[in-house]
Amino acid sequence: MKKFLVLLLMLFYANVTFAVNYYDRYGQKTGSYKQTSAGYNSYDKYGSKIGSYKETSSGYNKYNKYGQKTGSYKKTSSGYNSYDKYGQKTGSYKTNSNGVTTKYDKYGQKVGSFKKDSSGKITEYDKYGRKVGSYK
Repeated sequence: MKKFLVLLLMLFYANVTFAVNYYDRYGQKTGSYKQTSAGYNSYDKYGSKIGSYKETSSGYNKYNKYGQKTGSYKKTSSGYNSYDKYGQKTGSYKTNSNGVTTKYDKYGQKVGSFKKDSSGKITEYDKYGRKVGSYK
């Protein structure tokens, strides 16, 4: 589920309390996130809960709608590393001094990026720079 990326992005900008919607490249709403006391819940476009993210001492654990752990995200000096439910690294997210976050696969190859504008809108791009979606 790629919509978890907004969670990481908002954390990079710290101290943000939010409810945010995700839109595809055509502007259609496809999901949302809401902050909770323990972390974040994710919802589909109809408002049905599809997962959650619970804060840990080192980052976040990811759970599906049944409460089963499906992965984790651990803080690093420059962003986060992502892991599957078995603890195998699946990728990483690094933010530079300009506030651009780049996503890498487990081999260190760039697979996408995210940019935040002055209004707070975050736009997601694929590795070729084509718009994938937005968070606002």
